[in-house]
Amino acid sequence: MEVQELKLTNFNNREFSVTYYQLQKNPSLVMKKRPLMLIFPGGYFTHLSLREGEPVAMAYASYGFDCAIVSYNLLTDPGKIYPDAALSGLTALKYFRDHSEELGINPNQIITIGFSAGGSVVSAMNVMAENPKWGKKYGFTHEQVAPNATILGYPLINIKEVSVPITPEAETKLPTDPELLNTALGVTKQTPPTFIFQADNDPVVYINNSIEYITALRNHNVPFEAHLFDHGRHGFSLARPDLETQGKSWQVNSHVAHWFNLSIEWLEDLKIK
Repeated sequence: MEVQELKLTNFNNREFSVTYYQLQKNPSLVMKKRPLMLIFPGGYFTHLSLREGEPVAMAYASYGFDCAIVSYNLLTDPGKIYPDAALSGLTALKYFRDHSEELGINPNQIITIGFSAGGSVVSAMNVMAENPKWGKKYGFTHEQVAPNATILGYPLINIKEVSVPITPEAETKLPTDPELLNTALGVTKQTPPTFIFQADNDPVVYINNSIEYITALRNHNVPFEAHLFDHGRHGFSLARPDLETQGKSWQVNSHVAHWFNLSIEWLEDLKIK
């Protein structure tokens, strides 16, 4: 595996970085081109969770995925979170699709995965990819930037449906577009097939976020699979013992950990793996 730090400029001229994990090329394999997993960690828009970055990349890499972690802009960065966080994600996706031949990536097997705040970014990317007004404003097409599937882990969908108070400073960084404040409003029949997982007892991002998004997917006949676990709280990542942090034993949950293998099976059913 080769690890590269890429510096890109998004559609709004903001610089951002991408950590790219490229698997070794092996011409003897039946699968000649690899799927790509674009990863968006959570972190309350104040940081990017390490537990939802490289460990997730390594897990998917073990199943033959190239992986890339997108460092989208945060509250500490200049300007608003949106549209730039989503535009950085769309720019990264276009970069890998444009360079798929030389990188050995299948351009029709690019999946986005977002955890918590990263779920907001990923679902906002879908909103902007599907609504022509954004492409017209920033100079991209749906075909260039739309993922082939999306995975959402305990996702922030409705920015108001959280237990964490929004500070006055953060309020100034929020989007004004209703469909970016609540990305369920931006779901269309073009929204990519979606896999969702969350715990019912999530004390941070309320379960209504996933339910609202699932309802929107159903209303627009978008294929989806959802796993709403009885308990697991928030931010469990892969829910493995090696990712437990001090004082948070609930992060280890062998039942909730099944979401990962279920996502692999779901992608196989979609013919994306």
